[in-house]
Amino acid sequence: MSNIVRLIIACVVLGAAVTLAGFGFWGWGILVFLIGGIILLTYFFNENMIIAQFYLRKEKQDEAEQWLLKITNYETQLNKNQHGYYNLLLGLIESRKAPMKSEKYFKKALSLGMRMSHNTALAKLSLAGISMAKRNKREAQQYLSEATKEDKNKLLADQIKMMKGQLNQMDKQVQRGYRNY
Repeated sequence: MSNIVRLIIACVVLGAAVTLAGFGFWGWGILVFLIGGIILLTYFFNENMIIAQFYLRKEKQDEAEQWLLKITNYETQLNKNQHGYYNLLLGLIESRKAPMKSEKYFKKALSLGMRMSHNTALAKLSLAGISMAKRNKREAQQYLSEATKEDKNKLLADQIKMMKGQLNQMDKQVQRGYRNY
């Protein structure tokens, strides 16, 4: 359902709640007002994305992907602030199946922007992992340093430290001559 339709339905339901309360039906007015509030919340937080995040936390990628695929046109169905998060979720799901194909989703999520800095750090950390898999050390270091700057609450500190260790291991392998072309 389009976001504009959600907003119109929420306004109509909230108007009906005010009308009911105005005519003295306070119980029904409060109930309809709460229903209108829930409909208004779906304008800001899409229910498909919330359910997909829930399944990702439970590590059920198939169910999360099914709920995300119910969003057919994210530009009209989601609030503009959610576009980056939608691509981040798609990138996380795709990275479990085919890591190299998830790079486009992470880059698009970063270009669309996300409000929370730890989500930006997560996208950059994932891009650093993809760069390491491609044996592009310079780009991986750049993404790791950017992820370190973005991770202000140190939520991803362990993962960043682990990636830096892997990057150092990659240097040692190159110095020993174990790098295969």
